[in-house]
Amino acid sequence: MTDSKNKPRVGFIGLGNMGQSMAGHILQAGYPLRVYNRSRDKAETLLARGAVWCDSPGELAANADVIITIVGYPHDVEQVYLGDNGIVARARGALLIDMTTSSPELAQRIAKAAAEQGCSALDAPVSGGDIGARDAKLAIMVGGAQAAFDAALPILQLLGPNIVLQGGPGAGQHTKMCNQIVIAATIMGVCEGLAYGKAAGLDLPTVLKSIGGGAASGFQLTVMGQKIINGDFAPGFYIEHFIKDLGIALAEAQRMQLDLPALALARRLYEELAQQGHGRLGTQALFKHYEA
Repeated sequence: MTDSKNKPRVGFIGLGNMGQSMAGHILQAGYPLRVYNRSRDKAETLLARGAVWCDSPGELAANADVIITIVGYPHDVEQVYLGDNGIVARARGALLIDMTTSSPELAQRIAKAAAEQGCSALDAPVSGGDIGARDAKLAIMVGGAQAAFDAALPILQLLGPNIVLQGGPGAGQHTKMCNQIVIAATIMGVCEGLAYGKAAGLDLPTVLKSIGGGAASGFQLTVMGQKIINGDFAPGFYIEHFIKDLGIALAEAQRMQLDLPALALARRLYEELAQQGHGRLGTQALFKHYEA
């Protein structure tokens, strides 16, 4: 661990599959780290390495210069930031960075509320899943002011190499919706291609060897496709969380009067899987629809 002298105090809320690794990178870089999670057991590894536990988001906010959140759903984000004894109510002059995939409209409200308290706020959702978080190779899509982005950059660079300021408040969330829409359509194509190959009697590893080196290549095919072939449906990203993301994207598309049929179909298929009890599997488990 490097020296923490003169480094801003960082507070991190949300220690799930991705948050634990992300907070760990920040701690390893020598930043004084305070953490909060609804279940304390998920913080134990970080506490053993020197992180400090806080009993509430408000307590954490009152003792941090930079506050990072990555929680589950927009209502969780709203409660953590805007609820009683939440971050905005307790932080003073802090830089607030929400890395949850959430609502662009909520990101704009948080930025406005933060500014009224003398704080700055960024919406900075990520792509790369648990593997990207573990390996510090996340893509980070940021919305907010240039000055806040510049202040956050040294910490964000600990989490991934691809960090882009997309525009003002909410722009990071809109960009993440673009990302999720592309993934939704792509994973459907991967599943359908592999289902076709299976029905045609082809050897799927051999198929993947061919098409994985051509124009169809990409993470969803080469990584998730291999997991499908292996029957590995363990979550890098939960179906139930992907449904949440696709719902946000669909609502935003409808608000903009934009018809996105692949997005609508993907959400319907994933909702069917969740209703069958598969909501805690990874997104590659969409293949189960084609095995039915």
